[in-house]
Amino acid sequence: MKLAALDEEDLTVVSTMVQDAVLKVGDIQYFPKEKQLVVAMNRFAWDEAESAPDTNQRHRAVLRISRIESLQCKNIDQANKDTVLSLLALRFQPEIEPGGRLILEFSGGAAMAANVECLEVQLADLGARWATSNRPHHELD
Repeated sequence: MKLAALDEEDLTVVSTMVQDAVLKVGDIQYFPKEKQLVVAMNRFAWDEAESAPDTNQRHRAVLRISRIESLQCKNIDQANKDTVLSLLALRFQPEIEPGGRLILEFSGGAAMAANVECLEVQLADLGARWATSNRPHHELD
């Protein structure tokens, strides 16, 4: 699977596809000169789980965010590369057109905020998928 997001509607689709992806802090690579953030992850295949409820699979995937002017982190210990993060959602806060803030929200109050010239996000699966016995579950208040 390969997806691109160039507007908020596209980003909603990409956000759905990466919901409950797990990754380590060491899987996050920021390249300021290239203005890119690359996040390798194991994404849960919600698209497949909806059509086959007994199927729980993960895919190795890469999320690439381009045209980044600056990047801030909240509640992420960048020195501990083995810390596991669970990605909950991607959100875009438009500012001066076409730019804004792209926020990666993680469980436990962790977040990354990228100030971007414009929205340019790509998601691609890598290699084969694998079965998992764990299906993400969220308690609703």
